[in-house]
Amino acid sequence: MIDRRQFLLSSAAVAAATPAFAQAWPSKPISIVILFAAGSGTDTMARIFAEKLSAAVGQPALVDNKPGANGTIAGNFVAKAPPDGHTLMFTSNTSHAAAAALVKNVPYDQVKDFETIGLIGLVPFCIVANPNAPFNTIQELVAYAKANPGKLSFGTGNSTGVVAGETLKRMLGFDALQVPYKSVPPALNDVLSGTLQYMIADMGTVLPHIRAGRVKAIASISSERSPILPDLKTLREQGIAFDLDGWYAMFAPAKTPRPIIDKMNAIIRAEYSKPEMQQRMRDFNVILKLGSPEELLAFQKSEIEKWTRLAREAGIQPE
Repeated sequence: MIDRRQFLLSSAAVAAATPAFAQAWPSKPISIVILFAAGSGTDTMARIFAEKLSAAVGQPALVDNKPGANGTIAGNFVAKAPPDGHTLMFTSNTSHAAAAALVKNVPYDQVKDFETIGLIGLVPFCIVANPNAPFNTIQELVAYAKANPGKLSFGTGNSTGVVAGETLKRMLGFDALQVPYKSVPPALNDVLSGTLQYMIADMGTVLPHIRAGRVKAIASISSERSPILPDLKTLREQGIAFDLDGWYAMFAPAKTPRPIIDKMNAIIRAEYSKPEMQQRMRDFNVILKLGSPEELLAFQKSEIEKWTRLAREAGIQPE
């Protein structure tokens, strides 16, 4: 039997060792790597959180944009970063669920090369078009494409746009040229100019342009109508059996100490539970889904299966 003195000594040793990482962290500025360019929905969300994280830990949290290759440039950078809690990734389904289905030879394992920190929320998407495009509904878009073969093009800036765009082409039997971009903002610029007729984008990014009349909303591809665009019908309401949402979550390099992961998860839960932050998320149409690292891991694994299946069914080949 261990006597009381031995128990206290051993307990003190464990207590001293286990939280040491968390107590010393952060010892320098934190880099929050994101997979899309400045001005994207992910960039906006990451900058909002970075401000809160800086205040919570007393060190600067700096957003580092590394767009391109469907998020794998950013993902690979974080996967190979020192696992000390000073390089984190604020990301989406693009780099951590859809990557292997869209990119040949992804340079990291979407699960094994990362520690899950926490899911933040779901991201509704919609189809938007140039105001002068000769269609206002999904049915009119399809009819125009069929009547004008080779004349319709759409932009994509993330995995949701790619998979949803190609799936709708297959389901509805029309053709349109997909033009890929590193991020949503440059694709949106080409829709605004009329270079492209339409695109599929996160509502948070395109909402100001919808409200200003610079683009017109054709349909929501989410499972239910958005409270900030209550008159915009979903695809299912227009007779098309399809919906797809994106998501935001945070990851760290594999082998990042668990105390740091737990501390980050606690900060995420605390900050996104504040009324001010919840209102900001509603303004950007983000549906909060906070949870534990283990819950994110289970969710991520199910999402990898889903995105792989959707890409295969849409006939998408990794590039």
